[in-house]
Amino acid sequence: MADIDLDSLSLDELKALQKDVNKAVEEYDERRKKEARAEVEAKARELGFTLAELVDGSGKAGKKGKAPQPAKYRHPENASLTWSGRGRQPGWIKDALANGTSLDELLIDQKS
Repeated sequence: MADIDLDSLSLDELKALQKDVNKAVEEYDERRKKEARAEVEAKARELGFTLAELVDGSGKAGKKGKAPQPAKYRHPENASLTWSGRGRQPGWIKDALANGTSLDELLIDQKS
């Protein structure tokens, strides 16, 4: 490795050297990541998988999230408030149930 007399360099030369070193370190890291990824992908193929299948954890490539469910219940006074019937009950559902309204009365099919 070349010995550089840092004391003899100007501030601009030191900053340029620092920039070059940072760039070289980033390029080195990227090269190593590419090499590692290629090795892991090759091992996955050797075992009959894709890397996505192994990283995803589901054993299925291209795992997709659950599709949103259509609204099943609608607020009687504010049609923009709906609920699919899954997950936590919204506050307006809880309020309606507390006031004696049944879920059947809030069904969208019943109102249409």
